[in-house]
Amino acid sequence: MLRSVIRGRGRMEGGNKVIVTPHRHAGVFMIAKGRDCTILTKNLVPGKAVYNEERHSVQNEYGTEVEYRVWDPFRSDLASAVIGGADNIWIKPGAKVLYLGAASGTTVSHVSDIAGPEGCVYAVEISEKSGRELVNMAKTRPNVTPIFEDARNPAKYKMLVSMVDVICADLAQPDEAMILAHNPSFFLKMGGHFLLIINVSNNTSRPLIQIK
Repeated sequence: MLRSVIRGRGRMEGGNKVIVTPHRHAGVFMIAKGRDCTILTKNLVPGKAVYNEERHSVQNEYGTEVEYRVWDPFRSDLASAVIGGADNIWIKPGAKVLYLGAASGTTVSHVSDIAGPEGCVYAVEISEKSGRELVNMAKTRPNVTPIFEDARNPAKYKMLVSMVDVICADLAQPDEAMILAHNPSFFLKMGGHFLLIINVSNNTSRPLIQIK
């Protein structure tokens, strides 16, 4: 277990000590308070936030400071799935991930943390507005490659993406499943996995459907 001092605003300013422990999903960590659970990822770029998220500074047993970022389930559907008890997200340290529907990079930044320096994230986004924020995030994260293309046409970016362990579709499009189906034959390794996040309605959370 690692003891950390919370930094930042609100309750973090008091320097309250908490316990950071590994989550059952590799590369994800948590702070448990009774029935509540806050999940975190180890910051690939210490000292830098992506979307003004809380950060935790931890001194490990070797005296080295490690920084963790709170993974907000209200800003990330994948985080919501983890907290909701998803059996497996398949994304782990060293993984190569193709993320379809990267948007501004909020969730991608945490996937980047999990994959770590030995892994990589290919982040596909079609929107120019969101894409600008995605590029800015990727400038400080060498394991993120932003790609501005329509995920419906994987042939257009096949020269930019190597074979991956996981494909995650977070598109919120009516044909999201079909879009996802176009990509595995180009990029998914034998024995790889893909994840589909489905928008059930405007008033409910978006569950994670896992397909091996």
